[in-house]
Order: sequence, then C-alpha cells, then structure tokens
Amino acid sequence: MLFIKKYLPLFIAIQLIASYSVLAQQSPGNVIDLKGTWYFKLDSTDAGEKEEWFNKNLADKIVLPGSLTTNNIGSDISINTHWTGDIVDSSFFKNPEYAKYREPGNFKIPFWLQPTKYYKGAAWYQKEVTIPASWNKKHITLFLERCHWKTTVWVDGGKTNSQMSLGAPHEYDLSALLSPGKHRITICVDNRVHEVNVGSNSHSISDHTQSNWNGMVGKLMLIEQPVLHIENVKLFPDIHKKQVTAVIDYKKNNNALIKAQINLKATSGNKNAETLKALSVEKDLKENTGSISITYPMGNAPLLWDEFNPDLYNMHISLQSGNESDEKDIAFGMREFVTDKTQFIINGRPIFLRGTLECAVTPVTGYPSTENDFWKNIFTVAKSYGLNHLRFHSWCPPEAAFDAADSAGFYLQVECSSWANQGATIGDGAPLDTFIYNESERIINNFGNHPSFCMMTYGNEPAGKHHKEYLTKFVEYWKQKDNRHLYTSASGWPVIDENDYNSTPDPRIQAWGAGLKSIINSQPPSTSYDWSNIISKWQHPTVSHEIGQWCVYPDFKEIEKYTGVLKAKNFEIFRDFLKEHGMQHLEDSFLLASGKLQALCYKADIEAALRTKGFGGFQLLGLNDFPGQGTALVGVVNAMWGDKGYINGKEYSRFCNNVVPLVRFPKMIYTNDETISAPVEIANYGKAEIKNGKAGWLIKNKEEKVLFHGILNAADIAFGNGINIGEIKASLSSVTTAEQLTVEVSVNDYKNTWEIFVYPKQLPEVQNVYTTQTLDEKALQVLNNGGNVLLNLKQGTLAKNKGGDIPIGFSSIFWNTAWTHGQAPHTLGILCNPKHAALKYFPTEYYSDYQWWDATSHSNAIMLDSVAKHIQPIVRVIDDWFTARPLGLLFECKAGKGKLIVSGIDLTANMEERPEARQLLYSLEKYMASDKFNPTQQISIENIQSLTTETPM
Repeated sequence: MLFIKKYLPLFIAIQLIASYSVLAQQSPGNVIDLKGTWYFKLDSTDAGEKEEWFNKNLADKIVLPGSLTTNNIGSDISINTHWTGDIVDSSFFKNPEYAKYREPGNFKIPFWLQPTKYYKGAAWYQKEVTIPASWNKKHITLFLERCHWKTTVWVDGGKTNSQMSLGAPHEYDLSALLSPGKHRITICVDNRVHEVNVGSNSHSISDHTQSNWNGMVGKLMLIEQPVLHIENVKLFPDIHKKQVTAVIDYKKNNNALIKAQINLKATSGNKNAETLKALSVEKDLKENTGSISITYPMGNAPLLWDEFNPDLYNMHISLQSGNESDEKDIAFGMREFVTDKTQFIINGRPIFLRGTLECAVTPVTGYPSTENDFWKNIFTVAKSYGLNHLRFHSWCPPEAAFDAADSAGFYLQVECSSWANQGATIGDGAPLDTFIYNESERIINNFGNHPSFCMMTYGNEPAGKHHKEYLTKFVEYWKQKDNRHLYTSASGWPVIDENDYNSTPDPRIQAWGAGLKSIINSQPPSTSYDWSNIISKWQHPTVSHEIGQWCVYPDFKEIEKYTGVLKAKNFEIFRDFLKEHGMQHLEDSFLLASGKLQALCYKADIEAALRTKGFGGFQLLGLNDFPGQGTALVGVVNAMWGDKGYINGKEYSRFCNNVVPLVRFPKMIYTNDETISAPVEIANYGKAEIKNGKAGWLIKNKEEKVLFHGILNAADIAFGNGINIGEIKASLSSVTTAEQLTVEVSVNDYKNTWEIFVYPKQLPEVQNVYTTQTLDEKALQVLNNGGNVLLNLKQGTLAKNKGGDIPIGFSSIFWNTAWTHGQAPHTLGILCNPKHAALKYFPTEYYSDYQWWDATSHSNAIMLDSVAKHIQPIVRVIDDWFTARPLGLLFECKAGKGKLIVSGIDLTANMEERPEARQLLYSLEKYMASDKFNPTQQISIENIQSLTTETPM
C-alpha cells in the first residue's frame, strides 16, 4: 500500500494515456496529410505564449516533416553553443592543439558529429487546414509521429494541452475544435530539458548521437473517425491454444447504449498459410470508453514467427454501428518469447541473443528515420554479421524500425527514453518517475503488437538512492500487465530477483576501468575461459551488457560521406593531427591494421559468451561506430553501417552465428616439443537440432598445406552450447621452423578458424651481435669498432618524455581515451612490413595477432620523434588518434661507426618462459648478422642514451 500511495499519481496518469492509438492500426482513409510548407518562428526568449503567437500569422516558411537543422535554421556552431550531453574531456576548451578549431570560421568539435546549425528552445509551427463538411461531429485526431520533444497545440485561439513523449507519437483529440471550414493549427515544439530530466546523455535527446533536434518528423496528419471508434488494439497470441485474443479499446461521445458489431479476420501473405475464417461478434456498448475482448482461432497449424521464419499475419478489425464503421489493420506474429531457467525460449526452442546497440545514430538527418528502407538496411547488415538482436539504448524507435524487424526476424529490446545518470536519477520522486510509467504505456500501446518487440527496460544504467525499489516495482507492474514481452530493471544494473532476465557488464573480457588488468591484456592468450562462475548464482537468463567497445583508427575516407546535417568535423581534426606528425600516408594502413586487431578482440569477446553453458546472450557496443562521447570508433562497420574494408559479414559470422564451432585452446603459443590438446565444442542455436552431421578439424600452414587433421562427432547435436564434439590432438614435433598455423573446425557448412603459433624449442646461437639492455662500455666499444648492437630496453626504463608514460597493451583502445579518463591502453596494436628481413624468422602479418601479446606486454612504445626525425621503424605502434604520435617498438639506425637496433621490447627477462620473445630475438639477431642489415639513418649515441634519461624535448 505504501507503494500504491507513493505512486498513485503515476497510475492516474497511466489511465489518462491508456487510450493512445497506434499508427500501424489506422486505416489510410479519412486523413488530411499535413506534410509540406508550414510557417514558423523561433522563440528564444519564450515570448510566444504571452504575446499570443497562436493568434497571429507566422511569417517564415519551413518544410515538414523535418527539423530546424534540415531546413538550415539555427545558429552557427561556436564555443558558446549550449550542447545537450556531458562533456567529460574539457581539453578542447583549453589545450593549445585545439586553439585553431576554437576560432570562428574554422570551428570544429572533437566530441561528436557536428550539426550544420543548432537551436535549443521553443519554436512555433503553424499551418492552415480546411476541414470538409463530411467530418462534421466526427472524432478528429492530430497525429504527429515523432516530435522532439515537448509539444503544445492551439487550434485558432484555443489551447489544447501538452505532450512530452520521446518514444511514441503525439496525438491530440481536436474533435471539439475542428468544425468544418478553415482553421489555423499552431504547435510549439520545445527541445530543452524542462520539468522532466531523462538524463542529458540519453540517446533520445543527446547531441552525442541523433542530435538534440527541434521539429516534427514522420507522418503528420489529421485523422477522422466515427463517433464510435477504435482507440487501441492489443493482440495476445497463444501458440499452444492456436488462438489470439484481441483486446479492443473503444471510445464514443456519451453513455448512450449503442449496438455494435465487431468483425475480425486474420490473413497471411504466405501462400502455404491456412485460410482463416472471419469472426463477427455483437456487443451492446454503453460506457463512453471501454474494452472488448475477443478470442480469434488461428486454425489447425498457425505459422510461427521467429528469426528463421518471420511469418506475419494481418488482423483486420472493424467496429460497426449503424452505417458507420471504424477499421484497422494490425500486423502481428504468432510467437511465444519466454525464459526457462537461464535460457531464452522462442516457441519452445532455446535461442541465444547475439545483439548490438542502436543508439539513434543518424548522420544524414540528425533525427531517427521513419522510413522502412533505412531500417531494412540496418537489419540486413546486422544479420549478415550473424546477429539476431538489437537493443535500442535509452530510446524507442519509430514504427518503421519495428516493421523492418518483424520482416527480418529480429528480437528487439526497447527502452523508455531515459539514461537517468550523471545529472538525473530515477526513483527519488522527480517527475521522471511518472514519465517513465507514462512513456512505457505509450510505447506498449503503440508498438506492443509487433512480434519483434520482445524485451523492455526503463532505460540505461540508472542512478538514484531508491532506483532499485522503483525499478523492482516497474518490472512487477509490467510482468503482471502484459506477458508478450520480457522485462528487466535496466540495461547494466541492478540485478534483482524480479527480473525476467539480467543485463550486467560482469561477463566480458574488458571492464570499464580494468585497463591493462583485463583478461585480454593481463593473461596469456587462450580460448579456455568462460563466464560460468559469474552466472552460476542467477536463476534466469543473463545478457552481457555492452561487451567489446574495441576501437579502430578513424577512416578518413568517411568524411566525404557525411552529406547530411551532421558533419565529421571530429575526423577532420584527427586527420590534421596525423598530418602534422608526418604520417598521413599511413592513414589507410593504420585503419586496416587496427581493424584486424579490433576484430580479433571482438572474436575473443563473442566466443567467450558462446562458450558459457546456459548463457542468455550478449549486446555489443557495437557493430557500428558510436560517433559521440569523444568519438568512440567501436564498430567494424561505420556510423552508416558500411564495411570498413578489414572484415566483412561472411568472415565475422564464422564466430558470431546461430551455429558456431568453438575450441578451448589452453594457449595460442606453442613450441615444437609440445602436443596440442584442445576440446572442441559447438554452440547450436540454429533452426533445428543437427542430425547426422559431419564435422572435422585441420591445421594448415600459410601455404595452405594441411599438416594435421581429424574427425569430430557431430552425429546428433541438440540445441544449446557447451556441447563437446571431440578433441584436437597433434604432436608438433614435425614443425621444425617457426610457423603461423591456422586451425579450422567445420560442422556441416559452419566453419570457424583460429591462428596459433609454433616455434622451435631450441634455437642456434647467432654470432657477431651484442645484445644488451643498456649502452654500457662494451656496447659503445662494439659500435665504435663498427659492430652490431641490439639494445632492448628493460620494461619501465624508457624515459617518460620518450614514451615511457604511454600505456601500451595487447588490445586496442577501449571506448576511447577522452571519455574513460585515459584508461589504458592508449594504442591500437602494431603495424609492420611482414616481409622485412628482420622478421623473416618471426612469422607475422602486418597487424597484431596473438604472437604480439608477449611483446606488447613486455614493452614501452618509443616516441620516435623524440629520438630523431623521420625514423621509419621496423615495427610501429599505432597511437591514439587524439595524440597521433609516431611510436615504435623496433627501429634500426647507424650509431657511431656501427649499426644498431633499438627495441622497446624487453628481450632479456624470463626468456625461458617466453617462446615468442626468444623467436623474435633470434629473428632480429639473424638479420643483424646478415648483409641485409644496412640502416641508412644516422642517430647520435647521445640521442640513443637519452631514451632512458629525462632530457628536454
């Protein structure tokens, strides 16, 4: 009772909005389209209502649907622009390297994509309409599909009310104000955070992604209906009883008794579907508003909706009284999305959610698209990369997204427009508490019939003293009210018993703040770990929250692709930094090399999830780039869902798919006196259990020669994961030289591959090279005598102003350094020429693979320009794009009368435990002892010595 008393205003507000109708339910007739030219006026001083602008003719013209920005209206971007969204890194406002970008005429921000114009405040929009005589005394609704975000409506001089939905259409009953004839409709739209603070970083309002736009988009129209009309319809499918229950909310203008006939008929576009009969029911309707519940049989074998067979039905409903009829068509699917212990179940079959985030990233328009083709492309790309799930981070998309997901067979998680953190809280009595209930009701009423709408949360990562109590009640409320969807408290936390499923960041290989202590950076490479210990304490499914967040270098070729209202000025800044450091010619190489490492990191993250028996799924952050929060280039596809050139959907879906072969390698680095012994598993969440499957493994070298192979047991594979199908076992004694080998496992048409590295246990000694960790007397003597010296610096001895303060790890950058307060690592892997003679005996590609884990874990990155200009290193380290420094692990030069290789990698400590280090050392020494070792650049011995002492730069 305490809860009911505390939140009584909430429930009153919910009842007031319970009659919201759905765009998809409205028949196309009896509509006045309001798209086209409107009149407008900006109201930066909030004078409009006081001065009664609704009684005046506004003078300036604008085209709607659209925003002020798409109409090129607003102020130029400047240092004084009042953004919506936190700015964590303030360096732009004070650091000298950004000074020229703070100047008028060259203003560029590094935080996010930059709009062409900006306006935050009230704006007034006005249009004259003519109501036909046939609409006299009818029900008339003003339908605004997507507004941003508070609207207030006047008809002529009469004010209606205001609405504040971010995730659903704004609908106004104008029946009493629109008589036949001409009328002036005036709408004030305000995009400021007013009485409801959903959180300035919420993707429903933030400049980080879609931009904080002002306007009205999608369908803008007046809709005429009979006095007795359908307000809303909810369809509740029951696949076991082979029926669907239609709950039809109706409304009329008085409590007089009316006899009504309700007709239902479901049809399918699938020619194999059973033809269903129409159903008619007569009802006496007295109350002004009410609900009618009708059960409709779906035949003997209704088609079920899922990711493999996204079969849809259309339910045609008419509500008839006398000569008038109101009709609606509603797309729906026969599906049951539930849980069983720690697994999600679709129509009785276990599924594994392979998801990514959609953060309202819309560079062309700066607002969410209401066009089906836009969303169809997103789901097509996501599906090609092996995904079946999309989470809408702190926002709810328009109808077109649900339509496209229905057709594609995608499972959607929708959120109620809020990220109540960093300036906002939930559950502490603020107006947001009521807004969330109202917003969730609007979202369910408008989109709840879509079979793709499977999951819902309040929003993202909540804060507040009482957020757990509030969200517990929120989950309980919706679990009791609507069983078509699953509910959890929030994305990220809290984990509570009442949740249908957990969303938590615990199961992933890199946590926020972990830095170089994460699994991928602190533990030698393997594929044997999983998250079983983490999830064992929970009794319902777990979805890992925002896994990955692995960065790649900017693709500067993208700049010209930003042809809409949001421009990649941030990329222009980063390109300038690269050019100023003399490395613009390497931009494509940096992209491709860092991209290969990024893909490897994502493979590690995804396979760990798939190896965890009984796991629910994962949500990537993300498959596509996130352009905000300091520029988080975490996608293997760009912000517009285009490939970047280093991995494609076919390659990605080898390790991210409904069926994935997996191997638990205890390590990825071997010596040739060892035997590989690794269990092989499969994750099978395909369309059917595998019967009489064929499976095998092989290991081949770079020349595609198969060195080892074997048969696996895939005769009968049930649904699920952690299913053992055999073992890879091979003695490596026949591998006599250093090799990079590919392990391939195939199960029917599904293949997955891994690179392993095998090195000789014993290596011959190399003469005529002096290897040292300091330029001691002997090293100087060797150089002065024209000899060869390999200087490998002990880790931690590189001077800070030479690169000793640059955190380097194996993985690429997590999220980005600007928004993580400089979380390590600050680098994006290595870049080298694999055919360089110095690497002849150390097999490598041009990018980081697991053989470089040891080197990056025992090294410092040398700032090359601090030693000498124009050094071309043997192995380069790709720096953070915010600093773009020339960094290296290995470079060669002339020093004194001799020749020198300087290694930022420690090639002395614990070498007996580091086979890849021994092999790299051997390869370098063999090169130095050959006539191919002939560096051309002369560097003074004093400059080399300065590497380990602090000297002025």
